[in-house]
Amino acid sequence: MTPAADFPRLLAAFFSERLMQQRQASPHTIASYRDSFRLLVQYALRELGKAPAALDIRDLDTDFLGAFLTHLETERGNDARSRNTRLAAIRSFFGYVAVQQPQHAALAQRVLAMPAKRYTRRPVDFLQRDEIEALLQAPNLHTQAGRRDRTLLLVAVQTGLRASELLQLRCQDVQFGRGAHVRCLGKGRKQRCTPLRQDAAAALRAWLDERHGEPAAPVFPNRQGGVLSHDGLAYLLGKHLAVARQTCPSLQGKRVTPHVLRHTAAMELLQNGVDRSVIALWLGHESVETTYVYLHADLKLKEAALAKTTPMPDAPARYCPDDEVLAFLNSL
Repeated sequence: MTPAADFPRLLAAFFSERLMQQRQASPHTIASYRDSFRLLVQYALRELGKAPAALDIRDLDTDFLGAFLTHLETERGNDARSRNTRLAAIRSFFGYVAVQQPQHAALAQRVLAMPAKRYTRRPVDFLQRDEIEALLQAPNLHTQAGRRDRTLLLVAVQTGLRASELLQLRCQDVQFGRGAHVRCLGKGRKQRCTPLRQDAAAALRAWLDERHGEPAAPVFPNRQGGVLSHDGLAYLLGKHLAVARQTCPSLQGKRVTPHVLRHTAAMELLQNGVDRSVIALWLGHESVETTYVYLHADLKLKEAALAKTTPMPDAPARYCPDDEVLAFLNSL
């Protein structure tokens, strides 16, 4: 085995042995790591002129990886969180390399020492009621693709499923009748059931009747009948957003991603008085503390809290310390 073949061999073993067999990583984790290395080898092909099968581990030094992470932010427009996710996949791989190929331990140590980038936590983005209605009215219901898209957007806004959970829904995962709900395998291999509101259940029933899919077929397929990709979901959302912005000015300039639809579902629950612990269960969060971000984002809750306070009757007087306080401060 030549040194040039080390990278493809180790990468294949990393996925098949470390992730799938030893760690039994979830499909979501494997897909995320796969996308990270797909971007990395494409960048290497462009910058180094080497095909993925010709890459050597030594090509992936910290200078090259640092340039790759910068490329993600500057050229691809990824934020610091996405950058850190890609770096976490690379670190995990080099942890495996250090064990399997001790001769590369020094390189692996340098890569493992690469720091994650700090970022500013901003309030989550979500859609208001009029913005939700404008988005749901955007798809053309005279086409099958439009009926699929409208149903997908309605289910996303009502259930708060993650994009990966939404795309992996199978026809057999949807249950109608009393207690209508969808089942999904979420983050951390947690299976959960999410109730369907009456309008979402009716739209899903009509779509599945038209869909005529097998039990294991995806609920929201692409044109070829396969699983809709994340890029496909982002494309259809952007297409309908462009239409919705024509009738809803508040959508102008607002960045709306599939995850914003998840935040929208959480804010709808919060604004209707649902307890945070229930919201955490609904969304499949590991901890109730995660739902604090929605409290920070809801200005109406803060305004309601402010309305319960009593305003000061007069302007506050200026504080004048006595001689003992002045003497103490002067002695410092």
